[in-house]
Amino acid sequence: MAGGYDIREGDVVSFGAFRLFPTRRALFRDGEPVQLGSRALDILVALVERAGEVVPRRDLIDRVWPDLVVEEGNLRVHIANLRRVLGDGRDGARYVANIPGRGYCFVAPVGREAPPPADMAGNIAAGAGAAAAAGPAALPSVPRLPPRLARMVGRDETVAALSGSLARHRFVSVVGPGGMGKTTVAVSVAHSVLDDFGQAVFFVDLGSLADSTLVNAAVATALGFVPQAEDPLPGLLAFLAGRRILLVLDNCEHVVDAAATLAERLYSQAPHLFILTTSREALRAEGEHVHLLHPLDTPPSEEGLTAAQALAWPAIQLFMERAASGGYRSALTDEDAPIVAGICQRLDGLALAIELAAGRVGSYGIRGTAELLDNRFKLLWQGRRSALPRHQTMQAMLDWSYNLLSERDRCVLRRLSTFAGIFTLEAAQDVASDLDVPPTEVAEALSSLVDRSLVWASAYSGAAYYRLLDTTRSYAALKLAQSDEADAVARRHALHYCRRLAPETTPSLIAGGGDLPAQALLMGNIRAALEWSFSGHGDGALGVDLAARAAPLFLGLSLLHDCQRWCELGLARLDEADRGSAKELSLQAALAISAMFTKGNGREIRAAIERGLNLASALGSSEYELHLLAGLHIFLTRIGEFHDAVRVAERSATVAAAIGDPSAGVMADWMLGTAYHLIGDHAEALRYCERGLRRAAAGVMHVDFFGFDHRVRALIVLVRALWLRGFADQSARVAVQAIAEAERREQPVTLCIALIYTTTASIWAGELETAGQRAARLVEHAAKHSLGPYHAVGLALQGEIAIRMRQAPRGVSLLREALGALRAEQHQILTTPFLRALAEGLAECGQFDEASATIDGTLARARERGEAFHLPDLLRARGEILLTAPGPDLAAAEAALLRAVQCAQTQSAPGWELRAALPLARLWLRQGRRAEAREMLSAALHQFTEGFGTADLREARRLLHEAEHMGLTA
Repeated sequence: MAGGYDIREGDVVSFGAFRLFPTRRALFRDGEPVQLGSRALDILVALVERAGEVVPRRDLIDRVWPDLVVEEGNLRVHIANLRRVLGDGRDGARYVANIPGRGYCFVAPVGREAPPPADMAGNIAAGAGAAAAAGPAALPSVPRLPPRLARMVGRDETVAALSGSLARHRFVSVVGPGGMGKTTVAVSVAHSVLDDFGQAVFFVDLGSLADSTLVNAAVATALGFVPQAEDPLPGLLAFLAGRRILLVLDNCEHVVDAAATLAERLYSQAPHLFILTTSREALRAEGEHVHLLHPLDTPPSEEGLTAAQALAWPAIQLFMERAASGGYRSALTDEDAPIVAGICQRLDGLALAIELAAGRVGSYGIRGTAELLDNRFKLLWQGRRSALPRHQTMQAMLDWSYNLLSERDRCVLRRLSTFAGIFTLEAAQDVASDLDVPPTEVAEALSSLVDRSLVWASAYSGAAYYRLLDTTRSYAALKLAQSDEADAVARRHALHYCRRLAPETTPSLIAGGGDLPAQALLMGNIRAALEWSFSGHGDGALGVDLAARAAPLFLGLSLLHDCQRWCELGLARLDEADRGSAKELSLQAALAISAMFTKGNGREIRAAIERGLNLASALGSSEYELHLLAGLHIFLTRIGEFHDAVRVAERSATVAAAIGDPSAGVMADWMLGTAYHLIGDHAEALRYCERGLRRAAAGVMHVDFFGFDHRVRALIVLVRALWLRGFADQSARVAVQAIAEAERREQPVTLCIALIYTTTASIWAGELETAGQRAARLVEHAAKHSLGPYHAVGLALQGEIAIRMRQAPRGVSLLREALGALRAEQHQILTTPFLRALAEGLAECGQFDEASATIDGTLARARERGEAFHLPDLLRARGEILLTAPGPDLAAAEAALLRAVQCAQTQSAPGWELRAALPLARLWLRQGRRAEAREMLSAALHQFTEGFGTADLREARRLLHEAEHMGLTA
């Protein structure tokens, strides 16, 4: 068939090995059903209807998401899933083609077929075979099935999957925690197959039964069978013989043994009966296929999440629909989208919990409702009056589950509420066991709680982990608080994590120690243990020990504010007996690191580093000494004491050689490369950075000292040194590599550093669009992670870029603001170039007196402090400012530019040299000194072997051409 057609009832569409039943919403490959999500199936039908035509993306979005505002990214995800399922591209098969800028097209040949035989596999209407020949007595004419919700959010694919599973297996159990929406899903499945069963679908709510012996009678009554004997089961089996029925058994958990026995007998002895059950635990009956119902999908509550993006997620859709039903009349805004995502995350995607929370929005607003989540009374929020009593509040729902537990399981559940996040079996046994409940009993109780969906199990790197949903944990914590054992359990919890963080298990100060991703899983529990330890009823000494052991982990994960807080508390509570110990050393070193990145570079930071160095020396800890030397090196570079930084780097090399660890030697090389770069010796900087990178390539991939990834630090020095040495193209490539490596490390400080120094190199190269993008990302990233100094640096970079783009007033304003913040935080490493940029901006604004005073003061300060690195560019800027001033002093300007060229030559920095040569050449050409201009430009250009597309090299070639042309015309 060439082209699409209108699909009619009963049509069957074939393509390749596939047969599509559009009106029955089913897809088969070689006679076997294909599992395909409802959205992807909608897309497939829409494309097949117009096979051979290009279907615009907007048409597909309007067809598949008629009532929602979604982005094209959602469509691409489902198109990719559809292609994967169809095997598009495998063995030459093509089905869906992307037409860039237009849409998608179904390109496979399509044909029509006659309707399929009634017994096709997967067709529920006849999947179990024909009914018995002897016509049984009539079933009740009106089946007992609750009404279907007008709209069910986020479960369409689940309903489709369950319908297919029911057709294949006949006996399916929907299992999950209370409030997950199991009943809603089961009712929706039942309604979807009513016609397939000739309306013979029967719903039995077992939740109202107080006695498990009544289960058989309740089912018989629902089916319209009147038993003639005390045990109705034999007669019920005879009654069902030959009948094709779907039986839905809802809420089986409190009568699970009786329900399992009945279901197993019915499944084995009534071959035309289909069974669908819901329960908080599996029935574990013969023939049962369990479908675990997962929470509604929720987006991450990250900054930048828009309302449109959030509303593509089922949990958010449900929340906003229920909020509107409760009287909330506003649409979701971009500002509130991350807050709603956070609410849904805290409620673990539980449908009932989301509905109850959304019901508060009409009264308290979105932000007010988020604040209410911290209140234990959230468990008492009322839901729909029409709901079953146990579903009207979270308290009632959890009471239902809690009361079904044995006393042992209740006790263990209460104690497990101490865990904040995931935990292991070993942790559970350490924390929840005592003389009354030994570790073996805890293991059995944990297994029982998992079976009952009160604890969730998952795997990470082959290990089993457990966690309580937030609502369950809140409920169990209330029960624990009402007992007299809360502090005893909290102490066992803190002791367990103190043992977990023994020195041999935590990250080494030198890279390569510890499994950070695995250790990161502990953070919620470590914070909870620290909170209790330093509380009024906790154990301060235990808190000090735990804080000291956790400090390297906080640093390794870049949790700087956490690190600073707990180290300060630990040092404040340190016993006199622990003064001068390894415990104090760990706290002191970690505090110095975290405070430097969050608070700036004040005297107290240097004092903390030097206190740590003294402790390390006294304790003979070379590793800590090297770690703190790295910190002192960073501190000295940040405050602009570059020559002292060289001496510290040389001392680090000596210590690294004594340690004998390859990582330490690599780190020392990179420290030396950074220090030499900052004093203007770019040849040595390149040598040490490249040597460190070669040694790292031999096996050491990352070196983390004092909160820095020193590999990334070496790469950004390489970026700048390469540009200064005249290798602009290599510099640009290494910049991309440095940012990519910083992103992979997922360390906020490391990414900030990479963005700062690659942005400066982009400005030097005249790549202002790239520089602007990197600076904007830096500002956003630093603000997100509360890294004040780096946020100020980002603003300053934006100011410099604005001046380069002829937006001098805006640039000057940004630079003034940023320089004030940087001075307050003693962050001096970039103050000099930012003052140079400010002076240039002031000159652009016509404020020549202030511009001249600023550049002269900055030059004097750089000479006084030995900041040789900046001198060529400062002298170049002074010369240009003098040239643009009213009544320019041409002799002084020429002298400044000549000194800039000479200084750059001394530093072996062709990048600086050419930059200073350009305004000098323009001056000489205006003065008719074309031979001097030509000779200087030719000598400068001769040093370059790449980067010919950069702004400075293009301008140099233009000026050289002008000089040569003037010579010819003269």
